[in-house]
Amino acid sequence: MPEGDTVFRTARRLDDALTGGEVTRFDLRVPRLATADLRGQTVHGVVPRGKHLLMRIGESTLHSHLRMDGAWFVYRPGEKWRHPAFKVRAVVGTADREAVGVDIAEVELVPTRDEGDLVGFLGPDPLSADWDAADAAARVGADTRAIHVALLDQRNVAGFGNEYAAELLFLRGVLPTTPSSDVDVPALLDLGARTIRANRDRRNRTFTGMDRPGQATWVYGRAGRPCRRCGTPIRTGAQGADPTRERITFWCPNCQR
Repeated sequence: MPEGDTVFRTARRLDDALTGGEVTRFDLRVPRLATADLRGQTVHGVVPRGKHLLMRIGESTLHSHLRMDGAWFVYRPGEKWRHPAFKVRAVVGTADREAVGVDIAEVELVPTRDEGDLVGFLGPDPLSADWDAADAAARVGADTRAIHVALLDQRNVAGFGNEYAAELLFLRGVLPTTPSSDVDVPALLDLGARTIRANRDRRNRTFTGMDRPGQATWVYGRAGRPCRRCGTPIRTGAQGADPTRERITFWCPNCQR
């Protein structure tokens, strides 16, 4: 599942492949942007912001969001794609590399000066150089909802998704339904920042220290299976800011109280 660490690695890969190059192919397969053409413009950089990707080309920014299934791939020009063409939403190519966005849920093209209209609402990002832990803690701590919901709200802190929320709350021994005001939020976010920074440089995300299939998480995706610490069956439920944004939650009823 793409979360902040996945987006960070994607941005780094795209930045390495495209930055400094002149765009020779620009194809946005989204009806409202189908006629956009930035060929001849220079790629200035690709940066992550929480779960958002910002590709700066000329005086414009191509914004994308991976959602649940999206991904960017890098190819050499002419190299055969490893996925069906009908899944492609964006292609940005230079003389040396071609970036292909597949199953991307959001694609926007705006003047770079207007990037804030798309990502200005985001809270502090633990993977950014200007990470403000105190600001993030104040935002999450002031949220009157359950901690799982508050942690997923990108306006509070940018980059954590459902897997991180489940695993961090387990590691801190906190039930996902606990009111944010009853949680040691600074300690939770400190753990979150350290964990996501460690995972950004790993090929496979892990919370247990193991990266073998099926061994990387404590509770996430393990409903009904025994807790790795105490053996109690992992429980599951659903939480969200509203019924349209509910996410499956996982917790150990013995280790999280």
